[in-house]
Amino acid sequence: MRLLRGGDGSAERKARRGRVYDAAMREALIVLWEASDRVCGKRLRPLLPVLVEAMERHGHLRLAPEVRIGVLAMSAATIDRLLRDARTRAGGKPRRRTPPSAAVRRSVPVRTFSDWQDPAPGFFEADLVAHSGPTSRGSHVQTLVLTDIASGWTECAPLLVREQVLVTEVLDEVRRVLPFALLGFDTDNDTAFMNETVRDYCTGAGVEFTRCRPYRKNDQAHVEQKNGAVVRRMVGYRRLEGLEAAAALADLYRPVRLFVNFFQPSFKLAEKSRDGAVVRKRYHAPATPHQRLLEDARVSDEVRARLRSMASGLDPVQLLRDIRAAQQRLVEIADRTGVGEHGAPTQPTLEEFLKGLRTAWRGGEVRPTAQAKSKAKRGRRRPDPFASVTARLHEWFCAEPWLTSRELLIRLQADVPDTYPEKLLRTLQRRVKQWRGEAARRLVFGAGPGDAVGSGSVAMRAPHAATGAADAATGMAD
Repeated sequence: MRLLRGGDGSAERKARRGRVYDAAMREALIVLWEASDRVCGKRLRPLLPVLVEAMERHGHLRLAPEVRIGVLAMSAATIDRLLRDARTRAGGKPRRRTPPSAAVRRSVPVRTFSDWQDPAPGFFEADLVAHSGPTSRGSHVQTLVLTDIASGWTECAPLLVREQVLVTEVLDEVRRVLPFALLGFDTDNDTAFMNETVRDYCTGAGVEFTRCRPYRKNDQAHVEQKNGAVVRRMVGYRRLEGLEAAAALADLYRPVRLFVNFFQPSFKLAEKSRDGAVVRKRYHAPATPHQRLLEDARVSDEVRARLRSMASGLDPVQLLRDIRAAQQRLVEIADRTGVGEHGAPTQPTLEEFLKGLRTAWRGGEVRPTAQAKSKAKRGRRRPDPFASVTARLHEWFCAEPWLTSRELLIRLQADVPDTYPEKLLRTLQRRVKQWRGEAARRLVFGAGPGDAVGSGSVAMRAPHAATGAADAATGMAD
């Protein structure tokens, strides 16, 4: 360009523009910014003439003519640039920048629930399930769930941490164990998926990468249903963290994938119609993902042969036993309170497990992961107000068991004045209730080896109470 203009080709050095706004103008601008309650530059720019005139009128500001002209000539961008350091020191947060995932999100096409129609086997919806327990703080294990739209085939894999590179590595392992090719990968707008790493991986592997609409979980109804029907049903809601828990979860998912895909029928929506506010749905007959793949004409003969070979060697009872053992191991890791060596749980033989299936329904919930974590009973947190007089109160109770808690408290107040106020009545009532229960058990079942010697005095000195308890015992026996 310089040669065409007739120059000699040497770079012409332009003179640097001098500073237009000096330190005095910046200091005046800071004062005006503070007087405006620290509004942004775009709002401060039209306010400056009014604000300068009002502050000068009331004697709060006195500007030199050149400073006044310079301040009123500033643009909104110049105001923000000159106030940048003042905002930072004042504790203002920098303006929120567009996250890097926004550009990736725009490059990934959106696919809604109605856009699926009838895809060929291989198009999967994916989601992450967090095993964080009651709190999401800290690092915890995640589960990557993939569900095939056509067949309902479900794959689960643990993630030690929620990280994009780990997502691609786990996805690569899932592709190796799938009996058919992965053609599509549809996710939500989580940053674990919406990033260049996952997008470039799908592009390189020839996998169609799509996403659902933000805050529209119905766009991923297939995988959302498996989050509860498979992951939560098998794993539960305990907090899992660390490498050991992730390894135990992987051991659980190995038999789960075979049991769910070969021996767990599921419904598939055939059509849905709406008549005003009434929605009518019709479903296909329940079938396992394995059966749907065999019946699909788009599945190759090679995939069918692979599926039949896998199904011929599967024992559902053996798989269920392995699932129960892995669940028990996972619960022990999640509920572990101390640090130390823990041996592997003893597993029943296949015959013992099969025999237990006949009577397992009598014991209620059999999945260890669905059973609540046992909590130790909370002990007393305050000192016992009756610790020094408990023996005396118990002696009075044994002598006259018909006395009420209030009568015992009145006697105690008379014996030890100004020590036991009326607000302790509820505490004494709980104590007396416990003593009455122990006395009733002794009357019905007799004195045990660990009972106090004075227990028999209750029956001897309260014959009417003994008779009532005996009658009650007779009624229970009848």
